[in-house]
Amino acid sequence: MILVAGATGNVGGAVCEALCAQGKSVRAMVRGSSDPERVRWLEDLGAEVVRGELRDPESLARTCESVDTVVSGATTITSLGTDSISAVDRDGQLSLVDAAQDAKVGHFVYVSYTRNVDTDDPLTQAKRAVEQRLRESEMGFTILRPSYFMEMWLGPALGWELADGRAKVLGSGEQRVNWISARDVVGAIVACVDNPRALGQTIELGGPEALTPNEVVRLAESFLDRPVAIERVPVEALEQQATEAAGTDASIFPSLMLCQTRGDEIEAAPEWLRPKTTVADYLRGALVP
Repeated sequence: MILVAGATGNVGGAVCEALCAQGKSVRAMVRGSSDPERVRWLEDLGAEVVRGELRDPESLARTCESVDTVVSGATTITSLGTDSISAVDRDGQLSLVDAAQDAKVGHFVYVSYTRNVDTDDPLTQAKRAVEQRLRESEMGFTILRPSYFMEMWLGPALGWELADGRAKVLGSGEQRVNWISARDVVGAIVACVDNPRALGQTIELGGPEALTPNEVVRLAESFLDRPVAIERVPVEALEQQATEAAGTDASIFPSLMLCQTRGDEIEAAPEWLRPKTTVADYLRGALVP
């Protein structure tokens, strides 16, 4: 049995879908407040849906019963203000690791992020704490550290409204980043399940090429056949935002943005889980009718 925490999220849901398609037994952990339609979709896939809450250790003990593998990349980053990073991404994930170990789970696959994010913001500190707890545990573990997701960091949510001819570029735009597609992160997670090569591994994951934001803009212009207006966000502005919000959840995005301005070049992962989606693939799908 494979337990997927955060199963109603985009990545968690896609992992459930892929594992169910392979005929594997999947237990999808959902919150009481989860979207009912999303929950029904998981049930239709053939997943066993269980109610669990990272802030409730007793529920985690129940969800981990008779589980062989746990997959977790659950985060509250999209619901800040309702939940806190310390309660969910740190304490909740640590409780899940402990519950899995108590239940004699054999393998825990955890989705963290690139080692090149080295700030003291709450999310980074939470992820590194969970990584350390896993290394100290008696379980087999796999820690995946993907780079910046192209769907988010090169998408409308962070000012890349390319279809409208606008892009928000951090810093000089000359930093090289191995942008990665969420679909490749899902593929890597699935490839690690039931795979002895993944045990005890901390694996950096980056897309197949390192491009600067300025190069991404030029690539988008080639698909649009028109110029893209660039709004540049100075490093100094990000530093000020991070300083003013230091120690709070509000510091997370400016801290991640600052790290992005320094670049995130990542060596190729092992061939058996190497990402294949290029930035051109992503832009083509987003911009070409």
